[in-house]
Amino acid sequence: MEVISFNELRQIKDSLPNGSMERIAEELNISSETVRNYFGASNYKNGSSVGLHIEQGPDGGIVELDDDKILRVAKKILKE
Repeated sequence: MEVISFNELRQIKDSLPNGSMERIAEELNISSETVRNYFGASNYKNGSSVGLHIEQGPDGGIVELDDDKILRVAKKILKE
């Protein structure tokens, strides 16, 4: 399990280049809407739940991620 602030998670999402949601989805064989849900969206009609638990607090609150695969791929993209 990964713990991160909500604001840090959003900053990572906002820093990703265009097309990253689709690239992450392809690499992990999941829908791009599921990737967007991971970063705070809530489209469960076209995407899946991602084990994201938000607890209110400073800095946007604390986010507990059951699986950090999406986050790891996003960070890898940012390093490129």
